[in-house]
Amino acid sequence: MIFLTGGARSGKSALAARLVADSPSVRLIVTARADDDEMHARIRRHQEDRLSSWVTIEEPEEVVDAVYAASSEESVILDCVTIWVSNLMAEHDDDHILEQVGLVARALADRPALSVVVSNEVGSGLVPMSEVGRRFRDLHGFANQEFSARAESAFLVVAGRSLALGDIADVR
Repeated sequence: MIFLTGGARSGKSALAARLVADSPSVRLIVTARADDDEMHARIRRHQEDRLSSWVTIEEPEEVVDAVYAASSEESVILDCVTIWVSNLMAEHDDDHILEQVGLVARALADRPALSVVVSNEVGSGLVPMSEVGRRFRDLHGFANQEFSARAESAFLVVAGRSLALGDIADVR
């Protein structure tokens, strides 16, 4: 599994697509909902960028089921953890969300074919002023740590470029 994190519009999804370019088949699990015109336009831009041969699964909440439905030969892209966590927050408590994150991270890491996880980095800014904002930032930070810990490699994507993220244990 490869974990990609970075800011909005940093090039994460494009990098994910490049990483699976040589795969014979690709399953793209997307978590966004088209709840308003602006989000619908965002989704349409992403749809125009993906190959028609990819199998696209729109799954805003039950991501673990979508991962298990992939064949062992398919490369899987999960795009994106940020929206998925946000979707889960409306209906579930923190323990349930973190349990789901663990299940999905393990399922993707254990797959024989390539898995690429896309997520935003949201913890580098100001401390959110609202309780729900802090809850989201914290849950999302824990989710990113879980995916990164289980990934074979992780990258920070900035302005379309990637920077490999290492572990301090690798330095020693």
